[in-house]
Amino acid sequence: MIRNPFHLVEFSPWPLTGSMGALFLTLGLAGWFHGYSLFTMVLGLVLVALTMIQWWRDVIREGTFQGFHTGKVAKGLRWGMILFIVSEVCFFFAFFWAYFHSSLAPSPELGSCWPPAGINPLSPFEVPLLNTAVLLASGVTVTWAHHALMEGDRVNGIQGLVATVVLGVYFTILQGWEYYEAPFTIADGAYGSTFFVATGFHGLHVLIGSSFLLVCLVRVWMQHFSPSHHFGFEAAAWYWHFVDVVWLFLYLSIYWWGC
Repeated sequence: MIRNPFHLVEFSPWPLTGSMGALFLTLGLAGWFHGYSLFTMVLGLVLVALTMIQWWRDVIREGTFQGFHTGKVAKGLRWGMILFIVSEVCFFFAFFWAYFHSSLAPSPELGSCWPPAGINPLSPFEVPLLNTAVLLASGVTVTWAHHALMEGDRVNGIQGLVATVVLGVYFTILQGWEYYEAPFTIADGAYGSTFFVATGFHGLHVLIGSSFLLVCLVRVWMQHFSPSHHFGFEAAAWYWHFVDVVWLFLYLSIYWWGC
């Protein structure tokens, strides 16, 4: 029986395994960049993946089957997600700062012009424009799924989430093809580094958001959500809309204005 509105969590090994996985993944990536074995990186990936699966399982069990996610707990989770998204805004702000620092006043080393001399930028009206349409469409489909869940319409909720995940995967494929065909690399000075770091981290966030929504799709299929209790999906939808907005700024500044 719950005697207070707060959830006092049980002791869990997942913060420890998650931090160890992140450490091994970081060391492994650095080693891979310098030509060492992939073993440490793969070990870190496996630990992070197992931690995600087990920790999410515990949270789903606590919120769906044990009833620990009361109104007070749900409010705390909402504020936690809001603060996380604010931290992500600051994260991407640094990349935009670096881009505009170099582009608004190009140094003589860059040819005193932007894009720098010798760089052939990508056309904003080809793959980038298609990717913009894909992400905007995914924002519509995730909203469709959200409204369906609020109305108790499980079928439309599943259809909306399937469409969103498919669009997210399609975006990732298009961006990977764009990277493969790009006439410059991350080693091509300020333009290459800011372009690939900013768009690459956004692509990573699309992958994370797609996995987030895929978990929500499975949970909708298993009837974990109700019209009044589905914060797990709301958090995924907020995150996805944030990813959409960041892409619009990337498209307008790096692809359209920057070319």
